[in-house]
Amino acid sequence: MKLPGKLALCLAVLLTAPALGASDTVLTLTGAIPNDEVSLTREDLLDMPQQKMVTATTVTDGRSTFEGFLIRDLLEAHEAGGDIVIARALNDYKIEIPISDFERFDVIGALFMDGEPLSPRDKGPIWIVYPRDDHPELQDIRYDTRWVWQLVSLHVQ
Repeated sequence: MKLPGKLALCLAVLLTAPALGASDTVLTLTGAIPNDEVSLTREDLLDMPQQKMVTATTVTDGRSTFEGFLIRDLLEAHEAGGDIVIARALNDYKIEIPISDFERFDVIGALFMDGEPLSPRDKGPIWIVYPRDDHPELQDIRYDTRWVWQLVSLHVQ
């Protein structure tokens, strides 16, 4: 079967394009850090100490098991200063999060939910998750808005 020229060209480009992999940047850290900007891959984030958390969310049914790195560990590893982090999602949603949240609570950058890797189709590749069930004060809309899914950058101020 012969394909029309434009369709054949598009198909050839799609078939030869590199697939996204472990070496692609999934999170950018900028702002008040010594290196000005750090590009992190999924592999970089998996190399950090991993934590598990079981908690309910306002956007999923029941309780789920989340696995990922502590946000405070990421900030400490890159010598972040400042008082707030501006978290930005793939869809350009932005929210200011006090760094004190990461010091006070074991907030994770979840890479897995219920044993499955998070993908952009389902809140991934990174979802900021608070230990909601462990702290009654976290069951408040102010904290719910800080659960950034499809996280792509953290800007420290």
